[in-house]
Amino acid sequence: MSELRTDCEDGTFKIRTCAWSPPGDHPVGCGMFLTVKDGKVVHVEGDASHPITNGRLCVRCLTLPEYIYHEDRILTPLYRDPADRGKDAWKPISWDEALDIIEERVNYIKANYGAEAIVAFQGTGREATLYKTPLAYAALGTPNSCFPMSGDSCYGPRASVADFLLGAGYPELDYAAYFPDRYDDPRYEVPKYIILWGKDPLFSNPDGFFGHSLIDLMKRGSKFITIDPRLTWLGTRADYHLQLRPGTDSALGLGLLNVIISEDLYDHEFVENWCFGFEELAERAAEYPLEKVEKITWVPKETIQAAARAFATSHPSSIMWGLAIDTSANGVQAGHCVLALAAITGNLDVPGGITLSKPASFMGKWRYECAQQLPPGMLEKQISDPRYKGFLAAHVIAHPDRILDTLETEEPYPLKMAWFYSSNLIANTAAAQPKRWFSALRRLEFNVCQDIFMTPTAMGLCDLFLPVSSFAEHDGIVLPHFGRNTHMVASMNKAVTVGDCRSDLEIDFLVGKRLNPKAWPWETISDFFTAQIEPQLGITFPQLQEMSLMQQKFEYRKYEKGLLRNDGEQGFNTPTGLVELKSSLYEDWGEDPLPYYEEPSYSFISRPEEADMYPLVFTMGGRVTTSFHSEHRQIPSLRAITPDAIVQIHPDTAAKYGIEEGDWVRIENSLGYAVEKAHLSPIVDPRVVHGTHGWWYPEQDGEEPNLYGVWQSSVNSLVPHAKNGKMGFGAPYKCVNCKIVKVESLQG
Repeated sequence: MSELRTDCEDGTFKIRTCAWSPPGDHPVGCGMFLTVKDGKVVHVEGDASHPITNGRLCVRCLTLPEYIYHEDRILTPLYRDPADRGKDAWKPISWDEALDIIEERVNYIKANYGAEAIVAFQGTGREATLYKTPLAYAALGTPNSCFPMSGDSCYGPRASVADFLLGAGYPELDYAAYFPDRYDDPRYEVPKYIILWGKDPLFSNPDGFFGHSLIDLMKRGSKFITIDPRLTWLGTRADYHLQLRPGTDSALGLGLLNVIISEDLYDHEFVENWCFGFEELAERAAEYPLEKVEKITWVPKETIQAAARAFATSHPSSIMWGLAIDTSANGVQAGHCVLALAAITGNLDVPGGITLSKPASFMGKWRYECAQQLPPGMLEKQISDPRYKGFLAAHVIAHPDRILDTLETEEPYPLKMAWFYSSNLIANTAAAQPKRWFSALRRLEFNVCQDIFMTPTAMGLCDLFLPVSSFAEHDGIVLPHFGRNTHMVASMNKAVTVGDCRSDLEIDFLVGKRLNPKAWPWETISDFFTAQIEPQLGITFPQLQEMSLMQQKFEYRKYEKGLLRNDGEQGFNTPTGLVELKSSLYEDWGEDPLPYYEEPSYSFISRPEEADMYPLVFTMGGRVTTSFHSEHRQIPSLRAITPDAIVQIHPDTAAKYGIEEGDWVRIENSLGYAVEKAHLSPIVDPRVVHGTHGWWYPEQDGEEPNLYGVWQSSVNSLVPHAKNGKMGFGAPYKCVNCKIVKVESLQG
């Protein structure tokens, strides 16, 4: 079935579409049919003809009708007096009234403080990733577009490291996603080994990768090496599981490199022809003998050696690297190790290895070009940090940690307005020290939120609420990897209208045409999408809608064909034209050009004076299938599956502290605390506890000070502010010290 709409004999019709957001999800573009009856979505089923997902859907897609038609959903713009923040004093208004308020307040702030006094925040993974920065630059006119996660610790660091060292877009496991006949394409080869490093794709489906493809590959013979502080489902099926101490990834990476180089297991031809700085990398890796690495990481040296040998001697093989690399101040160096391992084993851009592309294609490029819409001199006012030269080279957005500093100190200038663009900032995995963010943001004069449901962030901080439509209610485009290694471009096709909601992009249009119409010349959303895709795909947006999706053309070994460089020359788009095992950029930025290990700032080693008080390592962020970060907490079917925030504790550790299955546990360090329900499991090391993030409780009182119980399970309260790496990336989200105490209730 390929038609956009199919009419059925019973009076219903089906719309063929692909999912993105909201509800929140990464841009996998899962294919589905939505059955509509009497103007409502009544059934969701997978599209078996979708070449990537093949009809498979997660529970978040299957429960879409519960989400769309939930009684608590916001269906019209709401306004309340800023004096009533924290109170449920909202009043419904029209979109015209909302736009009048926005226009008046934005112009007032520009006239009295300058456009730079406005900051726009986004969440993670949703369509907001594409459309928040254009709202900031091309509509509001502010240079302060911000992703509020300390150290930009989600995807951005990995994408930046790939750009620095490879001059390429995000490197991804080759799972034949570019080919219509997928694994049967004669050009394709199944990877022998896949390293899953700080990544659990079955549950996270990260950034456009369809996690269940790993099951497809396992059935075809791929074997796994998992690197994770927890023993995941895939880890139980791996040949090697490297259960490292959280935050020690770069030490492990250097140990793996040491084995491969010292045992002469690397690809000599690729290293000699396409790599820069191999000798220096070899010298650095030699500083990490396995005895030293075992002591740092807790991984037995025999396991490290065996895994390194298996990976290096099995060609092709691949690596998937995850958020755990980003959420570390030492993550730039860990990412450096990951790419070096892929390069010296000859697994870059080969069948069954790691795919590469030019960075920031499609709208990923457009959203940053919107900076050209800022008035002369405005971008120079962006809040950042001159010390963070790597961050400045990679991003045209404000630095999140400096934004909090500015909110608290009003240096270099005061901020007066915030726009929360599909971001539940104080409840999500983003903001470290969320109570500090909340207190600082409360002082602003005017705040706007656009979202689906009322959230703690909206209730506590905002004056205007703009209701966002779900993907079933608007047309849109899905871009896996946000345009940085896009194997397909898919369409979201509107099936129904619910309330008076608008998509994120439609809100951009409404605000942009009011405040800066010259930057928004398109008459319709369809016209806009056609302008974005037609030059590269050769089709219009309506044509894409009829097709559902279009896979991209792909060639392997692009570095041999001049397809990775803008000048058409062979090689990689780096200063040396080679894979930079030793960076030619880092030294100019005050950073070591080679990877190294640095101890996490909040560990028993870095802070020996706290070792007795806080003897355990706290890590967090493991995904579950029933929620996307802080979203879905009020969906009955999903909440029934995952009713509570869970902290995983080894049974021996739980016994030591008198904790039993199902007890409430207070996780605490010198920075803050969170209360979660104990689940006893041997999948974590006895020295480690793992908490879940993004929890709040829609069933609780929403008004301040409770704010839906947002502070009760606030794991980010245990994470320090501004403990970034030397280039401005990363923060210790997954590697802080803690203690655990049994308590009587969620209230602690």
